[in-house]
Amino acid sequence: MAVSRTKTGIEGLDKALQGGLPEGNMVLISGGAGTGKSTFCMQFLVHGAQNNERGVYISTEQTESELIKQGLGFGWDLESLIKRGLIKVVFYDITGGDNFLKRLDLILKEFKPKRIVVDSMSTLTDAMIVGGLAEHDAFSMVQIAETVSPIPRTEQLIAKQILYRLLSSLRAYGVTTMLTSELFEEAARLSADGVSEFIADGVIVLSYLGVGSSVFRSVRIRKMRYTDHEKGSLRYEMSPKGITIKIDDLAL
Repeated sequence: MAVSRTKTGIEGLDKALQGGLPEGNMVLISGGAGTGKSTFCMQFLVHGAQNNERGVYISTEQTESELIKQGLGFGWDLESLIKRGLIKVVFYDITGGDNFLKRLDLILKEFKPKRIVVDSMSTLTDAMIVGGLAEHDAFSMVQIAETVSPIPRTEQLIAKQILYRLLSSLRAYGVTTMLTSELFEEAARLSADGVSEFIADGVIVLSYLGVGSSVFRSVRIRKMRYTDHEKGSLRYEMSPKGITIKIDDLAL
C-alpha cells in the first residue's frame, strides 16, 4: 500500500523525502539559533493553507502579530490566511499555568487542522518542569513509575511523557506535525531534552557548516519513519520566498 504524503512546500525537501512527509508523522526540526527553524515550519503551514488544509501554529515565544510580520518578509500573507480560517495562531503563555495538552485537544476537536507546528518544544518542556506542571495528569505515568521505583523526575522523563501524550493525541486525529527544538553546537544529542529524537517519527537537523573559509547552511534528514529519504547533508538557502533545499548539491 502506498504511503499517503503531505507536501511540505519546501523546494527540494519533498524530493529528498520521496514525495513528501508521510501523512500523520510527527517531525522534530532541530537546529541552533538563526538556522531558520521557525521559517521552515511556517513555510510548511502556509503551503498547506494555500491548498485549503487548515493549520495551527502554537508558539511559546512569538505572538500572532510577530509571526504575521515575519511571514511578510517571505511574501506570506498570514493575516489573510488567518481571517479565512485556514491558519490559527495560538500563543501559549508559559507563565500562565495553562494545561497545554488539554488546550491542544480542544483545538484538534474544534478547528480540525491537518497540520500543526509547535514552536518550541524546548521552551514548552522547560516551562512544564519549572512551573511544576508535572503534578498534573499529563505525567501520571511518571508518578506511577516513582511509586514502584525511586526514580527522580528528570527533564528526560518529563519530556518523554509530554511527547508520548502529544504523539497519541496527534495520531488520533491524523495530523502531520513539526516540533522545533534548540540544538547546541557540539552537542551529541539531536534535541534540547535528549529524548525527542527517539520518540518523533522524523528528525530534520538544520545547521551551519564551515568548509575552509566558507560557511553555508546545511540540512540533514537524520530519521524518517515510513519512507526512504536522502541520507546526506544538503545545502539550503533562505531567500525572499522562503527556504530552498539544493537536492542535487551535497554539502559534504
